[in-house]
Amino acid sequence: MGVILKVENISKQYRLGTVGTGTIAHDLNRWWHAIRGKEDPYLKIGSVNDRNAQPTEEYVWALKDINFEVKAGEVLGIIGKNGAGKSTLLKLLSRVTSPTTGVIKSKGRIASLLEVGTGFHPELTGRENIYLNGAILGMTKAEIASKIDEIVDFSGCELYIDTPTKRYSSGMTVRLAFAVAAHLEPDILVVDEVLAVGDAEFQKKAIGKMQEISGGKGRTVLFVSHNMASVATLCTRGIVLQNGSISFNGDVNQAISSYLLDERGTSHTNVLKYIDNNIPEKNGVKLLKAIVSSDLVNTNQPIKIDDEIFMICEIEVNDTRRNINIGFQFLDSNGNVIFMSQTRKAQRPNNLKEKPGLVSFIGKIPKEMLNEGEFIVNIYVVEGTQDVLILVKDLLTFNVLPMARREGERLGKNAGIFKTNFPWEMKVLDIES
Repeated sequence: MGVILKVENISKQYRLGTVGTGTIAHDLNRWWHAIRGKEDPYLKIGSVNDRNAQPTEEYVWALKDINFEVKAGEVLGIIGKNGAGKSTLLKLLSRVTSPTTGVIKSKGRIASLLEVGTGFHPELTGRENIYLNGAILGMTKAEIASKIDEIVDFSGCELYIDTPTKRYSSGMTVRLAFAVAAHLEPDILVVDEVLAVGDAEFQKKAIGKMQEISGGKGRTVLFVSHNMASVATLCTRGIVLQNGSISFNGDVNQAISSYLLDERGTSHTNVLKYIDNNIPEKNGVKLLKAIVSSDLVNTNQPIKIDDEIFMICEIEVNDTRRNINIGFQFLDSNGNVIFMSQTRKAQRPNNLKEKPGLVSFIGKIPKEMLNEGEFIVNIYVVEGTQDVLILVKDLLTFNVLPMARREGERLGKNAGIFKTNFPWEMKVLDIES
């Protein structure tokens, strides 16, 4: 399919602390440069869009040099931290505001759902707002009338459809606004974080509708969300924004991994080894080392699907006879716990004495159990079965890489967290005539 949306070197500059472009002096300076055919002098200044930094200049670049293309029928996820520039980008794409520099080229009709109640007049009823939104999108009254029953049914607001929307809750408003935007058949549907306002049932319906729009009808969806499960389910490609610039553009699963790694401030490595004196010591026990690796000696080796994975943990304890156990809790890239493993049944020496010492535990995950992708590990130290002495979340992050494939084998990741490779048997049975 052809390109339906093209963004070329767009940037958006704002002035900090004031509304508008600036003072009369600034406007006259811009005009003086313009009539002489020179560049806007204020485009040469401006700080990076880092909301945690102290302001050092009058201007800030909310977005800087953004370039990407979107093909018809593609579902593009735009992710990033709060303040990274996601909503600004969507407002530029929806033509709510214009870029300071750069060009946006698009084909067809764009419908936007950027904020709760976008395009709704509070004094008009739900039904009247449907017609108003349709007219804004360029549809005729007959076109809107042919779909209004479907819109009202999808929104679940039939009881209140002839009530002014100022009396709607935020969830009801989003329901109706999304129903309008999705059913009036835009070529490009732009959806910001507003779906999070809806309940779980509506979010599921909305995701299903967007999949139908993009898959069955070949229309394009731009989707912003902090729900990585929704992004992974819905999107085919992902863009990660960081401080107003694109830090990643590519496969949606890799985009999510990039975003989550940046959120935790960790590096893109396959194995992380943790030795930190800042880990708290409790009741005579201290966590010294935790490793997830495919090699007991060279622990920085990458982990592949067909490797055994070793879990290594070392603690310092004031009495080696104590019943100390370690727990490894494995999470997927979205932070969902998928399984855990404890050392409670580990074989222990019979000749332990009352003395301080180092205690090492080694466990093993079978090869071809974990699918390719990113995994997170929480570590906890317990005494007996109840008393949690130490708990460190997001301690380790590692990636499982695909195994080498022979020519002709299928490329791409299989669905799911686990690499299921159960034994199968084929029999050929005679067919009786």
